[in-house]
Formats: sequence, structure tokens, C-alpha cells
Amino acid sequence: MTSETLRPPPAPPPAPAAAVAPTPRARRHRRTWRQALRRDWQLYSLAVLPLLFFLVFRYLPMIGNVIAFRRFKPGGSIFGEYWVGLRYFRMFFTDPTFWEVFTNTLVLGTLTLLFCFPLPIVLALLLNEVRARRFKRFVQSVSYLPHFLSIVIVAAMVMQLTSIDGTANQLVRLVGGDAVAFLQQPEWFRTIYVSSEVWQTVGWGTILYLAALTTIDEDLYEAARIDGANRLRQTWHVTLPGIRPTMVTLLILNIGSFMAVGFEKILLLYNPLTYPTADVISTYLFRMGFQSSNFSYAAAIGLFEAVIGLVLVLSANLISRRTVGTSLW
Repeated sequence: MTSETLRPPPAPPPAPAAAVAPTPRARRHRRTWRQALRRDWQLYSLAVLPLLFFLVFRYLPMIGNVIAFRRFKPGGSIFGEYWVGLRYFRMFFTDPTFWEVFTNTLVLGTLTLLFCFPLPIVLALLLNEVRARRFKRFVQSVSYLPHFLSIVIVAAMVMQLTSIDGTANQLVRLVGGDAVAFLQQPEWFRTIYVSSEVWQTVGWGTILYLAALTTIDEDLYEAARIDGANRLRQTWHVTLPGIRPTMVTLLILNIGSFMAVGFEKILLLYNPLTYPTADVISTYLFRMGFQSSNFSYAAAIGLFEAVIGLVLVLSANLISRRTVGTSLW
């Protein structure tokens, strides 16, 4: 037998690309957005109103940011009269008042984040351990109620409680002290503001965490108990990792609104006597734009604040994705 007879037969030529049958995955990718819209148009129609809302009230107003680079005069063109470049940015970068309100914004934002972010988690964990349903529902109702109150009502309540004849000063007199004008002293404003924020937002913030707690597998707790873990260990090794995605998502959202410290409440509570600790970027912007009619200067400050917020969100999202593997996008 010769070597030629031992050679394997030549392989058949590859089939042309057109003859290869498409895989199911390829067929799925070929489905166009028009086909998806025609099939699920009822679901997509639900997004029309939210998209219109964001388009009209969030994206179209961004066009007005152009007056941060142009000289705007009331009654003139809505896009400004003439180009001034970075003039208004240089103005507030060299304005000592701006850096004072910028520092106040950072301090109030940091205090709000330190107290208003972890406390809902603690309250949710405590409520998760309550077995008496009636008591649990009562605590939830009482803690949720402040969220539904108007900012104006909350500010009025704070003013009444901290007034000279208010409840706070009645307690001070009861222990032998002198009445204090809390809302007229700069050193008390941050304490009052953060306390009112905690009272108003902590209860409502527990809703998402309580919902996340219901998704944790009970078998994990059973395995932890078999291994000898007490309730504290179960919370640390099972509960907190189970709600970590929710925690990270809410933390990123809170960081995104870090610079936008409660404008409405501060505007209602502060006064010229408390400007050194109460005046923030948003209230300073309001005074420059509407009271001083310096709209271009106010637009530059608002754009600067928005850019900082965007950088904070992107940075927090990137750090979260690389460290804990959870992010918004």
C-alpha cells in the first residue's frame, strides 16, 4: 500500500457566508427598534409623558446657560446681547462672598450626608427585627409622616419650636437657663437645619431598604445560625451585603445632590444675621439673579454648581463600580 492511499481525503471547501444558517442569537439582533415598538407600543407609550416632562423642564432650560457667557439685559434677547466669555466666572472666583457660601454649602452638604444617609439604614435594620406587627406599623407611620408635610409647614414648625417662647426655650428655662434666639445666631443654624432634615427624611428613606431586606434569602440566615452567628453577626455578614446594591445606588444619588442643599428650607429659615453659616450657593444665586437682577452672573454660578454635581456623580459611580462592583451605569 502506497503512501498516497494513506493520505486523508481533502477537506471540503468552507460554505459561503450566505449559506450559513443564522443562529437564534443573530436573528434576535436583527430585530429592529421599529418591530419592538410595533409589538410593545402600549408599554412604550407609558414613557411619553415622563420624557416630555424631562425634555420641557430639564433639557430645554439648559439652553439658557448660554447667558453665563453673554451679557444679558432684562427685556433684551433671551440669549444675551453680546459675548463676554469667562468674565462672570472670573468674577465669582475672585469674590470672597462666593467662597464663603461655597464653604457653607460643603459643610451643610457633608453634615446632611453623614446623618441623613446612614440613619435610614439603621432604622430599617431595627424595624426588620421588630416582630410585633402593630408596633412596627405604628413606628413606620409616625416616621413616614414628616415626609408628606410641606417645606413651608416644616419651616413654620421649626420657627415656632425655636422661637423665644417656643418649646425649646421653655425647656431651657425649665432647667434654669436663659432663652436663646436660635434662628438669629449663626452657630445654631446648622444644628437646626440638619436636625429638621433628619426628622423629615429618615423615615421615608427606610422604605427602599425595607423592600431590599425582603429579597434576602432566609436560607442564608439559617446557615449563619448553624455556624453560630448571633444577630449582630447575621446583620453584618448577611443583611448588610444583601442590601449593599441599594445602599450604593442611594449613596450615588445623594452625592449627586450634594451641592443642591435644601434651597427651599434654607430660604425660609435664614436671615441676614445667619448668613455667615446659612447662606449657600443656591440662596446666593437666588439673591444675585432675582434681587440684584444680575442674571448672567447667577447663570455662571448655577452652571459651576451643576458641573461640580456632575463630576461628583461620575466619580462616585466610577469608584463604586471598581470597588464594590455596583453602579448606576
